[in-house]
Amino acid sequence: MGSVILICGKICSGKTHYAERISEQENAVILSCDEIAFDLSLNMIKDSDMHDDMMARIKSYLYKKTVEIAMHGTNVVLDFGFWSKEERESVSKYFKERNIIFQWHFIEISDVDWKRNIEKRNQLVYTNQINAYFLDQGLISELLSKFEKPSKDEMDVWFINHSA
Repeated sequence: MGSVILICGKICSGKTHYAERISEQENAVILSCDEIAFDLSLNMIKDSDMHDDMMARIKSYLYKKTVEIAMHGTNVVLDFGFWSKEERESVSKYFKERNIIFQWHFIEISDVDWKRNIEKRNQLVYTNQINAYFLDQGLISELLSKFEKPSKDEMDVWFINHSA
């Protein structure tokens, strides 16, 4: 039986780089909502309610695939963010009910490194080197308003990202 690592952290905290490192260490498949959204051009949806609905559907599908993959003996890393306590509790319950072993990992980053990551990302988006959301001040504020930092007792691993 495989296990699942759930990565929590705000946007541009280094979750994807961390997921890649953990994937190599744990011989795990990475599943990412953003990857699907960008591959299917769902990031082009401007209606935020429609976008949120599509992301919820993607997550629901990936949770089912995660169980299937883990049941076949492969580890999975979910690079989703898991911004709300309610979502974290719901996902924990989902995997417990299916007898899937899981661990929560939180990525913490200083404000200075976080802002540097945002600037780097925006430059890469602007020059078409990556397919990602451009983070203007309005979007950053909106996303931060949705992020609920977990308590240390919610997480199994608390990783401090020092590399910007």
